[in-house]
Amino acid sequence: MQPKYKRVLLKLSGESLAGEQSHGIDFDTVQKICEPIKACVDMGVEIGIVVGGGNFWRGRSSGTMDRTRADHMGMLATVINALGVAEALEQLGVTCRVQTAMAMPQISELYVRNKAVRHLEKGRVTIFGCGTGNPFFSTDTAAALRAAEINADIILKATMVDGVYDSDPKKNPDAVKYDTLSFLEVLNKNLQVMDSTAASLCKDNDIKLLVFSIDQPENITRAICGENVGTLVQ
Repeated sequence: MQPKYKRVLLKLSGESLAGEQSHGIDFDTVQKICEPIKACVDMGVEIGIVVGGGNFWRGRSSGTMDRTRADHMGMLATVINALGVAEALEQLGVTCRVQTAMAMPQISELYVRNKAVRHLEKGRVTIFGCGTGNPFFSTDTAAALRAAEINADIILKATMVDGVYDSDPKKNPDAVKYDTLSFLEVLNKNLQVMDSTAASLCKDNDIKLLVFSIDQPENITRAICGENVGTLVQ
């Protein structure tokens, strides 16, 4: 297999790291996800990863909680996931770095764009935690921002469904899957690919997005090699 893309930004949801237990981290699942990442690194692909935190925290647990405080808690959840992914990659022999948007010098580097690019050029997987470092912005927006900053060829969004549908396929058995879409369609049709801020950032910076299922972790390798998996948004 030959990679189609040289540098990619992989977005991993927190839920994908929880496995069947649906909460926390299932390390066996994380290792299975990291195996195709190693295969792609071995092919010479430069990989940045943004992790979500939904397996630990999904925003305000009640309407009375302050949004800023809740988002800060979510950022910390992403750091736990970033460290878990780093550990799994290192056990597979992959050199990686964790960079966070907030200073945590005992456990990670502070995100610096030039350092991140240098890590990628040296073949180190670079894992970005804490989202953008700001409340009111999702980790999808963080993925779009980091992809733009590192000049990634594409964002690979690994999700719990196998692409983008016109409605929720879990609720509507007649939901229709799209093979390709534009970001304008995503925004106009209010499709739940990513939030509107992230979609607009991708649209304005001409960043492609491929949405696919992580149920089969080897889809990561297939996506990087240009196979027809999921839905391509461009």
